Amino acid sequence: MIPSFTSYTPKTLAIKLTSEGERSVRKHHPWIFSNSIEKINKEGEPGDIAIVFSVKDNKVMGVGLYDPYSPIRIKMLHFEGGTKLDSNFFEEKIALAFSLRKELLKTQTNSYRLLFGENDGFPGLIADVYAEVLVVKVYSAIWWPYLTTILGFLMNYSKTTTGVLRLSRNVQKLKETPLFEDGSVIYGTLNEENVPFLEHGVHFSANVIKGHKTGYFLDHRYNRKRVGELSKAKTVLDVFAYAGGFSVHALARGAKAVTSVDISAQALELAQQNVQLNSYSGTHHTIAGDAFEVLQNLIDQGKQFDVVVIDPPSFAKRASEVAVALKKYQQLARLGIQLTAPKGLLVLASCSSRVTSEVFFEINETALQASQRKYKVLDTTYHDSDHPIAFPEGAYLKCRYYRFS
Repeated sequence: MIPSFTSYTPKTLAIKLTSEGERSVRKHHPWIFSNSIEKINKEGEPGDIAIVFSVKDNKVMGVGLYDPYSPIRIKMLHFEGGTKLDSNFFEEKIALAFSLRKELLKTQTNSYRLLFGENDGFPGLIADVYAEVLVVKVYSAIWWPYLTTILGFLMNYSKTTTGVLRLSRNVQKLKETPLFEDGSVIYGTLNEENVPFLEHGVHFSANVIKGHKTGYFLDHRYNRKRVGELSKAKTVLDVFAYAGGFSVHALARGAKAVTSVDISAQALELAQQNVQLNSYSGTHHTIAGDAFEVLQNLIDQGKQFDVVVIDPPSFAKRASEVAVALKKYQQLARLGIQLTAPKGLLVLASCSSRVTSEVFFEINETALQASQRKYKVLDTTYHDSDHPIAFPEGAYLKCRYYRFS
């Protein structure tokens, strides 16, 4: 049985915005910042229903949820007038989200993102499925009054039998957070923390209790498959490998030798475990260390690889970090170029929403041109189909494949 997370009954708030805030709502942007609120009729609690009225004609522009703990004070759920935030409202949104994932589930894949936060109309809420396990991650206390209802629909559509609750660090600190720890099993039973799942026929496992995010990074699924297809009989270098997503696909698709690099020895153990879940004939080598130092050492040793994949973590979580991030991307591109063999493939990715795809690709191509090596762009990709994009800040993943002559 799904637990109740709070006894609080949300109240309704009347909100009027600045002209800038109104423009944002008219564009259907899901975030209203605190400095865009001109007037509010009473003090709000997390999850209170925020009815946004236009200043000129006092008409309802949309409905959101109030979050007093975030600079994004109102997370918008509905635009173009009013609506009732009842069970029908949430079921319709979840049914739509599930329909967008149906094609993916026909591809020997049973792991997917069912709710992608704002992009599926659920700001600050993520729901990932790993086989029969649903993992819900809460990034905002606005969801506690509604989560029991939402979980029921998520279970029904995903046909999952076990539910795990993950909490962001900020949410863990709040007084409104119920007596559940990060990684709590909230319905069903979980025999093992590591849950096996399939991704385009390749076997993986995710630690849904302690793993990063919800246990795995599902957004790169298409790129892992693509790299696997391009790695048959090749030598492959997987940089920032984490749990070995690219490495596992490469070996499962016939790579001759794969080297996985990550700063975390523990992550590389996960990568090796995922490799062992599949049949393969190539060799798998791991290197634990700082990626920049490891890559330079490999260059100094005269090493080159047929396929080089560089997929770093977000270097720019804040605006103040963007300048340093750009330098790091530039450095990685230069190192990757030197490590890619003649006629080889270099795959460069970024998951920072603060660095646009245009800027990221320009950095890489400036480095490529400076190397004076001839190349062509083989492919450019973004998010997989279970990560739809509904607003500009929701787009973060970009990836480009460069084939050398």
